[in-house]
Amino acid sequence: MSTELTFDAAEVLAFCRQRIPVVYIEGMQGIGLKREGELIAGVLYEGFNGQSVWMHVAAMPGKRWMTRDYLRACFQYPFLQLGVESVFGWVTADNEEAQRFDEHLGFTVDAVLKGAGPHGVDVLLYRMRRDQCRFL
Repeated sequence: MSTELTFDAAEVLAFCRQRIPVVYIEGMQGIGLKREGELIAGVLYEGFNGQSVWMHVAAMPGKRWMTRDYLRACFQYPFLQLGVESVFGWVTADNEEAQRFDEHLGFTVDAVLKGAGPHGVDVLLYRMRRDQCRFL
């Protein structure tokens, strides 16, 4: 099966919005993964401030999208192209699947925002530092 990357932020945002709560932020960038022309995964980046950037990930269930090449592209962009020291993401404390996913990639919990999520659930702020990233 053939795969290709897309850097169309609007297309990646539309895909991600169907799966995760994310809003458009000016300057937002995206990297999507297409298989046989269908978008099956998307990563959005926003809030770049020179030191860090926020990363949001969404994917089609069961599509086996997490390839090393895609992960390499998704982490080379913030760490090598943008030159940030840290990538951040947030997960609600009741989303154990997303927590396992982030931790599998190498993110660690940096802070807990008590009651900051929907319906008062805690929000976990995950961070990956450049020197911790195994995809570079």
